[in-house]
Amino acid sequence: MTGATGASRFLEVDDIDPGQLATLLDRADHWKAHPNDVLPLLAGYGVALVFEKPSARTRTSTEMAVFTLGGHPVYIRGEEVGLGERETVEDVARTLASYCALIAARVFDHATLERMSGATPVPVVNLLSDRAHPCQALADLMTLREVLGGIEGRRLAYVGDGNNVAASLAFGAALSGLELVVTSPAGFELDDDVVARARNLGGTVELVSDPYEAVRGADALYTDVWTSMGQESETEARRVAFAGYRIDSSLLAAAGPDAVVLHCLPAHRGEEITADVLDGPRSVVWRQAENRMHVVRSLIVQLLEGGAM
Repeated sequence: MTGATGASRFLEVDDIDPGQLATLLDRADHWKAHPNDVLPLLAGYGVALVFEKPSARTRTSTEMAVFTLGGHPVYIRGEEVGLGERETVEDVARTLASYCALIAARVFDHATLERMSGATPVPVVNLLSDRAHPCQALADLMTLREVLGGIEGRRLAYVGDGNNVAASLAFGAALSGLELVVTSPAGFELDDDVVARARNLGGTVELVSDPYEAVRGADALYTDVWTSMGQESETEARRVAFAGYRIDSSLLAAAGPDAVVLHCLPAHRGEEITADVLDGPRSVVWRQAENRMHVVRSLIVQLLEGGAM
């Protein structure tokens, strides 16, 4: 397949530009609405899926994205290749690139993705790292466009840990004209470097300590778990620190009657979000989860448009 140039990697949302992002989301929207228009552009090709961390949505959405494009997803657990132990990251990446048109990886350390990308000519996609969750951010933007009828000038309030999800949201918001406000307890704010990079892209990013102030006037509220995979030893301390940073009916009411709720899942009902909100009529989390497949499928095509297959 040949076409317009695209990014050779997707390790964070700002690896693409605003025009590429708009094209990606438009294609995802079209293929979601018209699944019969999806072409088998990966027929005869494989995509390597390397998972150091287990997953439900990420694995399933990515496998189905590859499958519906006519390709073959090759699922590889981290212990099967021993990244950095049995073989160097570079050697694994070079080997996989000799069989597959693209490598997608869910890893602990973002540097692993950087090393993969530097060692191989095929595109590398970040399915999650300690620094970023860019495919999730794409699904978030697609969902907000669907439910709000557009996102430029809209306001999203993120409640909780200034983690990898929040970082990718900041870049996605900057590239799409979405205003982002992040509210976190002291010590868990979004990194200054992320805020500066997003603002340099033209984004509006605010950091607010009071969650009720943060959600006022928001079109959408977003949260993630207080304790991510690999942080289990911090569980109790985080429960104390994040008390008050929960999306419940009171916080949702403060945002206004039309605000919707997002969550990247998995959710811990009763911690970062209450069951009545997560399962309520203003929750769009299941549409958000579905859209993971649609945006990854569009992303794969966009990344491969830059070269012949």
